[in-house]
Amino acid sequence: MKHIITISLLLLMAFSASGQNDAITKYFDQYRDDDRFTMVSINKKMFELIANVAEEEVDDEVMDMLKEMDGLKILTTSDSPKQFYDEAIAKFNTQEYSELMTVRDKNQNIRFMVKDTDGGKIVDELLLLVGGEEEFVMLSFVGKIYLNKIGKLAKNMDIDGIEHLEKLDK
Repeated sequence: MKHIITISLLLLMAFSASGQNDAITKYFDQYRDDDRFTMVSINKKMFELIANVAEEEVDDEVMDMLKEMDGLKILTTSDSPKQFYDEAIAKFNTQEYSELMTVRDKNQNIRFMVKDTDGGKIVDELLLLVGGEEEFVMLSFVGKIYLNKIGKLAKNMDIDGIEHLEKLDK
C-alpha cells in the first residue's frame, strides 16, 4: 500500500495545494526548481484519489482524514539545513499560528504550529519546521486535521520528513 501511495504522490508532485498561506507558498515556490531540495505538493483531488484506491487497506480513521485533506506541501534538504530553517522562521508570520510544541533533539529544532478556527481538536493547517545539522523540513498540511490522529496518518504515508509528525502522538 505504501508503494501505491508513494508512486501516486510522486506522479502528481507538480500540483499545488490551494488555500495555503501566501508566505509558505512563496517560500515553497522559491525553491521548487532548486536541485538541492526534494519537493512534494499534493492537492485535494490527489487525497480523494488515494482514499478511493486505498479504501480496503487503510483503517477508517486514516480514510476519514484523507478525505478531508485539502493539500500537503513538503520541502526538504540536507544542504545547509540550519540556514534554511532560520530563513523560513524569519519569512513566515508565526503570529498567525499557535505553537503546539517545540522540540530540541540532538542539535535539531522541531516546531509544530497550527492555524485553527474553532480552537478545538481540529485544525485548518499544521505547519512543521525542522532544522538542524542534518536536514531541513518544511511541511504544511491544510484541511480538516485531527491532531489526535495525525501520527497514524504519518505512519501510512511513506514520504521523507513526514515521520516527524509521529512525535505529536507522544
